[in-house]
Amino acid sequence: MRNFDINAYIRDDPKSNTFEMHRDVFRDPGLFEMEMRSIFEGGWVFVCLESQLPEPFDFHCTRIGRRPVMVTRDGEGGLHCFHNTCRHRGATLRQSECGNSQFHVCDYHGWAYDSKGQNIDIKDQEAAHYPESFKSKDHDLLPVARFAAYRDLLFASLSPDVLPLEEYLGDARVFIDLVLDQGSEGMELVPGRSRYTYDANWKFQLDNGVDAYHLTSTHRSFAKVVQRRTAGESENKQVKSPDFKSRFAMDAGMFTLENGHALLWADHPTPEDQPVYGAIDALRRKVGPVRAKWMLRQRNLTIFPNLQLADTSSLILRTFTPLAVDRTEMNLFCLAPVGEADAPRSKRIRQHEDFFNVSGLATPDDTACYENCQAGLDSGVDDWLQCFERGMMLIRDGGNPAADELKINPRNSLYSTYGVQNEVCYHAAYREWARRLSGVAK
Repeated sequence: MRNFDINAYIRDDPKSNTFEMHRDVFRDPGLFEMEMRSIFEGGWVFVCLESQLPEPFDFHCTRIGRRPVMVTRDGEGGLHCFHNTCRHRGATLRQSECGNSQFHVCDYHGWAYDSKGQNIDIKDQEAAHYPESFKSKDHDLLPVARFAAYRDLLFASLSPDVLPLEEYLGDARVFIDLVLDQGSEGMELVPGRSRYTYDANWKFQLDNGVDAYHLTSTHRSFAKVVQRRTAGESENKQVKSPDFKSRFAMDAGMFTLENGHALLWADHPTPEDQPVYGAIDALRRKVGPVRAKWMLRQRNLTIFPNLQLADTSSLILRTFTPLAVDRTEMNLFCLAPVGEADAPRSKRIRQHEDFFNVSGLATPDDTACYENCQAGLDSGVDDWLQCFERGMMLIRDGGNPAADELKINPRNSLYSTYGVQNEVCYHAAYREWARRLSGVAK
């Protein structure tokens, strides 16, 4: 975009308690192109879990922004991430999402590569009369610019000019650890997942992942179901979810972190209904009472730009990939401890299906609202959205007692009750959004 002025899209003035985003942020195709280049194709993006490639020669295909990539495990156990494109005519080598193969052979002209990305065969090369200049070229798969792991989480970047991954994640690692430390033998994705698309901008999901304000309006039908269960009017005994209203007096808060990450947290009114509760004594011995307390709290973590870990009625891992300014692909998984006992695993799956699954009682509500928002934004009105100031007067710079418990140093924090249902937790992502689109270096 020519003559790009970030001030035309975001008003961020903490001194005057002002934070606003223009409607064009969600509907401008030119901004979407900038987002793809500067955010999804210009920084760290979550690609998959290491546990999704448990065996030698496993592979997993995904996209970084618009670019197809392939993560492989070689015969010695090493992990690699390559552009999923043949060096010959550019065809994608793998069309399936995952599998196991020692070799990757292009369907078009038969060029072949091993699990380390090395070119091992150019079909009929002996009869080809290639010049010496061709023979001296590197024919191997092209690796992505940066590829790194934080514990079981694998991230990649198409740009070499990014912070080291652990520095990029910063204090968000504390909350990732609260998820990954729940399993004594590690964590795994429960087989099965939800994949779907919605016709709206990707940032609606970015916001919704840390949005408490919508629950009592968007999910009214779910709340009524919960009330009927509590009153004994339902035969469903497999799931237990607290009434949203019962949370309002509970302690709650949020942290905005560096590099666009954010966390929304709240005490759980019935922690015994959490799937992890059955292992809480062992977890207290393993991680200490403070971290065990935080494992029982409801936590919604966003790792900018495309990963969300939510631990509420069930533990989920969610990723999203922008397809167009008004179309987004979602992938939603249930995450659980390896070797989990049958009873908590059953509870975990049933509660995941109940609320989060694409056929559940909440996810369809959310996606319908995203599409309603996009339709309203496409009215073309020149206006600034008013969804970033709820809770503004409770923000404090730096940490608070909750942050001190975890020994983190957030950019901002808020500590109150769930009833505030703050929306200031969005600020971290949009400050990072503005920084990236403005081309401001760290």
